[in-house]
Amino acid sequence: MSNHAHQSPAPHQGHRSCRCGVHALSRRNVVLAALAIASAPLLRYRPAHAAAADVSEVAPGVFVHQGRYEVQSAANGGDIANASFVVGSDSVAVIDTSGSAKLGAELRDAIRAVTDKPIKYVINTHMHPDHVFGNAAFEQDKPDFVGHYKLARALGTRKDGYLAANEQMIGADGFAGSKIVLPTVGIKEATKLDLGGRELLLEPQPTAHTDNDLIVTDLKTGTLFLGDLLFSVHVPTIDGSIKGWLEVLDAMGQRKAARVVPGHGPKTMELPEALEPEQRYLSAIADDVQQQIAAGKTLEQATASAGFSEKDAWKLFDQYHVRNVTAAFAELEWE
Repeated sequence: MSNHAHQSPAPHQGHRSCRCGVHALSRRNVVLAALAIASAPLLRYRPAHAAAADVSEVAPGVFVHQGRYEVQSAANGGDIANASFVVGSDSVAVIDTSGSAKLGAELRDAIRAVTDKPIKYVINTHMHPDHVFGNAAFEQDKPDFVGHYKLARALGTRKDGYLAANEQMIGADGFAGSKIVLPTVGIKEATKLDLGGRELLLEPQPTAHTDNDLIVTDLKTGTLFLGDLLFSVHVPTIDGSIKGWLEVLDAMGQRKAARVVPGHGPKTMELPEALEPEQRYLSAIADDVQQQIAAGKTLEQATASAGFSEKDAWKLFDQYHVRNVTAAFAELEWE
C-alpha cells in the first residue's frame, strides 16, 4: 500500500512451480467454482473473537484482523492492513501477514489460539510492505509461500528500498526481525489449494493496483479476499494501472460472493456495493486527467485539481492523492 515508488533493483530471485496440493484449473472448473460461490449463503455470519491479535471469525473457519487507517509509524508498528487466515480440517492458510515480523508473530499467536493444525500456506495478495513483512514470523512453520507469478521479481527489485523505508517509519525496535520472504510458489493461472475439507481458489489478475495482484476465494463459505484491489475508507493507492484497475473492478462487480475482505477497510463487505466508492474515486481521477491532457495541461496543473471532488470521501487523501494523479497522468498521457 505505502512505499509504492520503485526502489533500487536487487538481483532477481526466482520461484518454483506449484507443489503437491496445488492444482491448476481448466476454464470449465473456474466456471464451476464461480457457480459454487454464487450458491453460497448470502447471510451475514455473526462473528466470534479469537484470543489474540484482535482477530474475528467472519465466517466458519475464516478469521480477519483489521488494520488501522493510518500510515506506518512507530506508534502503530506497521499495523495498517487487513490480515486473515482460513482453517481447514487438515491445515491452515494465512492470507497476508501485516507490516512487520512482530505483527506476523501476533497473527501466528492468534492462529495458535484457534487451532494447532499446521500452517501449510502463506499467501500474499500483492507486493506491498504492509502485507508481506510479517511473513518472516511463519518461516518456522515451513509453509509454501504463495503469490502471483510476478511477485518474486517485484519484491526482489524493491527489497532494499522497502526494508530501509519501513524500518525508518516503524523504527528499529518495531521492525526487528522483518525481512522480505520471497514466494516459493508462483501462481500463473487459476489454482486451488486444499486445506482439507475446504479449498481456496487463487486467481492472478492483470495489472491493476499492482502488476502482481492475486484474488483468493474460500469456496466453502464464499468469502472473497481482494487484497488491495479493494480499499474502503482508506484512499486507494495506484502502483499499477488505473485503467487496468477499473477494468478489474468492472469484472468484480459481476461476481457473487457471500462476503468480501478488503485489503484496507472493514473486516467484511458486500458486493457490488463495496466497489462503488473506489470505482467513483478512480474514475474521477481518470476522467479529470484525460480532460486536462486533452486541454494541454501540465502534470503540475493536473495534480492541483484532478480528482479533488473526492477529497472528503476518504481518509489519508492528502498523503496519497497527488501520487495517484501523477501515476494516472504518466499512464494516460501516452494514449
